[in-house]
Amino acid sequence: MRLPSSPINYRHCCNKLLSLLNAPTPTKPMWAQPETDPASAARQWRRKVVVIMGPTGCGKSRLSIDLATRFFPSEIINSDKMQVYSGLDITTNKIPMRDRLGIPHHLLGQVDPSCHRELSPSEFRSAADSKISDIVSRRKIPLVVGGSNSFIYAFAANRFDPESDVFRESKPDPICPELRYDCCFLWVDVSIPVLNQYLDKRVDDMLDSGMFNELEDYFANSDSLRESDSVTRTGLRKAIGVPEFEPYFRTFGRRTTDASPEEDPVRRGLYDEAVRAIKDNTCQLAERQVGKILRLRNSGWDLRRLDATEAFTATMVVRGSDSAGGAPSDVWERQVVEPSVKIVKRFLEEE
Repeated sequence: MRLPSSPINYRHCCNKLLSLLNAPTPTKPMWAQPETDPASAARQWRRKVVVIMGPTGCGKSRLSIDLATRFFPSEIINSDKMQVYSGLDITTNKIPMRDRLGIPHHLLGQVDPSCHRELSPSEFRSAADSKISDIVSRRKIPLVVGGSNSFIYAFAANRFDPESDVFRESKPDPICPELRYDCCFLWVDVSIPVLNQYLDKRVDDMLDSGMFNELEDYFANSDSLRESDSVTRTGLRKAIGVPEFEPYFRTFGRRTTDASPEEDPVRRGLYDEAVRAIKDNTCQLAERQVGKILRLRNSGWDLRRLDATEAFTATMVVRGSDSAGGAPSDVWERQVVEPSVKIVKRFLEEE
């Protein structure tokens, strides 16, 4: 240890040390304390991460915005492997800018899909680490939000082997039960029959919002139709909606402005077939995601389940009627948001 160079400095150091030792103990939890030193903040917060997981369409983004805008100073790290790519915002269900309400979103639409490569779980692990360090240095809570459980596992597991597959259907590799971050896992769950009904309607809503035109532009400006080998399909070309509509655009060309699907029965047949495939594949994806979540929970991960079934049921009832009441939002608040706030508050107050 280097000694102070003068009596004045030594006296100053002693007085500073005594003032620190005699300072009153803070009554607020650590996450609520003001902090001016980013490095110190990072040391204190580096292991506190909130992870919001669940199947596609279950409301993960909605919950993250609810928490970040109303309860906890947060920034969001996307963990959806299709949403990391730029483009196809409707098809990949990226949260629109207007709905982000000013909350910073990281790793969302930031990978150039023209490179035609996968963002690997290992790369996500490294990128998420960098974003977490940056977020906690600003005294914010990192919210890792997304449905790609392979990304979540790679990010959180203490020991991660890029060559192993812990979600393989037959003879999966063992899951590492130890975590390298202090994680609070919020699992938004919805009864599969209710979720499937909602997902079917969501596909219709996406098409009404311009998904078909978005895909038309995508095929017009990419080399996807030149790639006939589906085995080599990577990156954004694997997003649900792209392979399903590929036969349509392969048959009728990249631009279909000369006739709409409604005006030609052949076009209509291929269009309807693509829509049915999107709905089926979306529901199958949701079931696979739930299976992976259950595997993590059964392997010792402490996942806090939030049952959003009642809220989704209320949403479907309102959509099927002429009423426009606020019942779905009230149920969502009671069944999902309020329990989440209690869970996260307790988590952040723990040493």
